Amino acid sequence: MAQVLEFKLPDLGEGLTEAEIVRWLVAVGDVVAIDQPVVEVETAKAMVEVPCPYGGVVTARYGEEGTELPVGAPLLTVAVGGTGAPEELAEAAPGAAPTVGETAAESAVSSEYSGNVLVGYGTAGPAARRRRVRHESHAVAKAPAPAPVAAAAPAPVTEAVPGHDGPVPVISPLVRKLARDRGLDLREVRGSGPAGLILRADVELAIAALERPAAAPSPVAAPSPAAAPSSVAAPAAAPSAAVATAGERVPLRGVRGAVADKLSRSRTEIPDATCWVDADATELMAARAAMNAAGGPKISLLALLARICVHALARFPELNSTVDMAAREIVRLPAVHLGFAAQTPRGLVVPVVKDAGTRTAESLTAEFARLTEAARESALTPADLTGGTFTLNNYGVFGVDGSTPIINHPEAAMLGVGRIIPKPWVHQGELAVRQVVQLSLTFDHRVCDGGTAGGFLRYVADCVEQPAVLLRTL
Repeated sequence: MAQVLEFKLPDLGEGLTEAEIVRWLVAVGDVVAIDQPVVEVETAKAMVEVPCPYGGVVTARYGEEGTELPVGAPLLTVAVGGTGAPEELAEAAPGAAPTVGETAAESAVSSEYSGNVLVGYGTAGPAARRRRVRHESHAVAKAPAPAPVAAAAPAPVTEAVPGHDGPVPVISPLVRKLARDRGLDLREVRGSGPAGLILRADVELAIAALERPAAAPSPVAAPSPAAAPSSVAAPAAAPSAAVATAGERVPLRGVRGAVADKLSRSRTEIPDATCWVDADATELMAARAAMNAAGGPKISLLALLARICVHALARFPELNSTVDMAAREIVRLPAVHLGFAAQTPRGLVVPVVKDAGTRTAESLTAEFARLTEAARESALTPADLTGGTFTLNNYGVFGVDGSTPIINHPEAAMLGVGRIIPKPWVHQGELAVRQVVQLSLTFDHRVCDGGTAGGFLRYVADCVEQPAVLLRTL
């Protein structure tokens, strides 16, 4: 007999607790192979495809596209044949049939479990071939009979509330915690999700509606006892009223939420300071033009600035570190993994060039281009976005001269580079028009004092003004 196995949203690593369903890759009635991607989700780090460790027939999906699910919530259920017999899979999903040119035996899945281990979702068993089979009919005539070891097709997680006619449809423990912390009764919240599911946005709207009268009490007199029963329904209508009076409300989730959390943590935990200097970049621009005129792969300005940062960090290793407050230690890191800010349709992300200190200008140019293109295509992996030790932020591409960067926690410093534009400059004792850039360094005052930060920034400026300075370190 076929068994129904439940596949839950796995822990995708890096401390991520939730993900948004972007696109389903399978439908109810499809036959899936083990380790076949079944859904594309967006986390705070990247867009990823989630493979299912079971092989069989999809009997149910949980969550529509655009729905945000916490880690551990059900994603789908799969009917797995105990012997892989085609008739058993047909019984589990009568609407599913092998595609043309494929026998029933080939479409059957002969193994229940994948040999791969997803983070937070261990599986065991022999590996099997990857195969995706779609069917013309996705209807399921009847639910499969669960075996003793299989879980029945689950309904959304609910929370029983005393005195309520039924369970409150809420799936996320984060939503329940938010409501509990703000003293909100979930029985009075109307869910906007599938089947009345209460989402985080519903709770936030309800909280805003409850707090607004407290901040600006209405002069209307309290309702009379006769009107009291009808006032019970008011909180349920409050979310729509909040939208009408408070303007558009955009949930802080995905990349935007991750940026908000990281920057807030940076400003809360790191005592930062900023210093800046103007530098004459005329010689650097001329050196780049000469390098590119010599033939071979083109060298980007960002790659040259990265080379300068790497050499500066070798002289001032305090800025390539992190702070462990629990141990009350400064951890100086042996390698430079250079992050750089990249603006994408999904928001600001910081891809990381691993081992930047060992790369040539050509290698850095190629890696910057690869990561930038992946960022624009939303194809960055969590590994591409983590592990940075120092960040280079070229905000000059936005046409601005200066900024005070916020440190990318848990790093210790960030170098900001403004636009390079012609300006009046005293060069060799005479006033001239030169290519001038403003450099800004924000640093963690716990790892060093102003003397170290100033020395780092001055060395960077010297290399920008006289690229030949780098020859001393080669």
